[in-house]
Amino acid sequence: MTGKRKRFIAGAVCPQCQSQDTLALWQQEGVDNIICVSCGFTQRQSDGTITKKNPAMGQIIGIFDPE
Repeated sequence: MTGKRKRFIAGAVCPQCQSQDTLALWQQEGVDNIICVSCGFTQRQSDGTITKKNPAMGQIIGIFDPE
C-alpha cells in the first residue's frame, strides 16, 4: 500500500463544524478522502460519484494534476 500525503484545501469550510482551512485531502485506491482536522468529519468520494461540469473551453485556465 502506497500512502499519499495529505494536502490542505485553502479556503475550504468544513460542512459540519464550519471551520475554515481545516480540511485535508488525499487519494487512496482511486477514492478521494477528506478529513477535518478540527472536528474529525470525514467524507469519501469515488470518481464515479463526482458530477462533472463542462465549462466552455475559453473559461479554463489550466488543470492541476499533482502527480
